[in-house]
Amino acid sequence: MSSGPTAALVTGGSTGIGLEVVRRLLARGHAVVSAALAPCPIDHPLLESRVVDLSSREATAQLAAAVAARGDVGVFVHNAGVVREAKLENAQVAQFDELNQLHVGAAITLAQAALPAMRARRHGRIVLISSRAALGLPGRTHYSATKAALLGLARTWALELAADGITVNAIAPGPVRTEMFHAVVEPGSAREAAIAASIPVKRLGEAADIARAVEFFTDDGAGFVTGQTLYVCGGASVGTLTI
Repeated sequence: MSSGPTAALVTGGSTGIGLEVVRRLLARGHAVVSAALAPCPIDHPLLESRVVDLSSREATAQLAAAVAARGDVGVFVHNAGVVREAKLENAQVAQFDELNQLHVGAAITLAQAALPAMRARRHGRIVLISSRAALGLPGRTHYSATKAALLGLARTWALELAADGITVNAIAPGPVRTEMFHAVVEPGSAREAAIAASIPVKRLGEAADIARAVEFFTDDGAGFVTGQTLYVCGGASVGTLTI
């Protein structure tokens, strides 16, 4: 059961999708911990901004200890991510290790830190931000593999935690106008226009499109939805996509 807004942990909360998620959770009355490579630019009394590199196991463990010590985190949104573009012949195992820790290892460690408080409250919401690339995308060996792993985590944790009142779901965004996307695709370029044209709804996504889905999954009223993956992709998951 829930007795009002709990604290929320949002990784990658300083830019893009994560920043919009932080804004909306604060507006709903949650105290929010943003964990990202840069400070969260929002000025709000309920916001705690932590600068942390979640591709480091040691730094992730330190954040997890702080989360566990708070004892009040009831919402965990794992949004932090990075693309390391490489086709198979150029893929480097060291880069896979980096993304595996950032996308998967950090999710496990931080969920474990929040779990005791969620179980004690018999209420929790975990949302893992995956990607439409989990279905396959050229040049995304590391990214697609580790983002696909999050779908398995969501389904498995949903089964393990349902009896504790904790839901676990994944969101798989399509191409979204964020700093990460524009690090790979130049803003205003012909390539960007071609990607938008290839999406059935004929536009790129915005951070707010994904944040609205996070709002749904983290709402108290979403307790009958767990183990699901929602593709917020403008129809790209049922068609073809080239980036």
